[in-house]
Amino acid sequence: MKVFKFGNKFIIRIDRGEEILDTVKAVCKENDIKLGSIAGIGAANRVTIGLFETKTREYHSREFTGDYEIAPLFGIITTMDGEIYLHIHANICDSRHQSFGGHLSSAIVSATFEAIVTKIEGEVDRKFSDEIGLNLLSPV
Repeated sequence: MKVFKFGNKFIIRIDRGEEILDTVKAVCKENDIKLGSIAGIGAANRVTIGLFETKTREYHSREFTGDYEIAPLFGIITTMDGEIYLHIHANICDSRHQSFGGHLSSAIVSATFEAIVTKIEGEVDRKFSDEIGLNLLSPV
């Protein structure tokens, strides 16, 4: 991983074999980023994405293995219970240009991944909603 800082922007290169979410969380901890956004592109060979089923309030995840382009990844950085919380969605494309997308649970970089993290001064927490079944944005 390599990080370049420009004001409130962090340009991140994540290398082959690194897990994207773990690496982004580490960058956030190291740079005291408790609120922000992330956008990125790259390639991965093992990706888990999911869909939240509102009726059952359950995530249905699927793992994809092989060559996939991440085109693109977007997310929000907040906190929950004092820890960095990433809410990230991604689209991945296979060799036939078929696209799959949803809530990103895991992604292992196969070549490289590049992202821009924008740090926002402040903090927004999350609280679990019994009604919805998700961790929703909540004031600190």
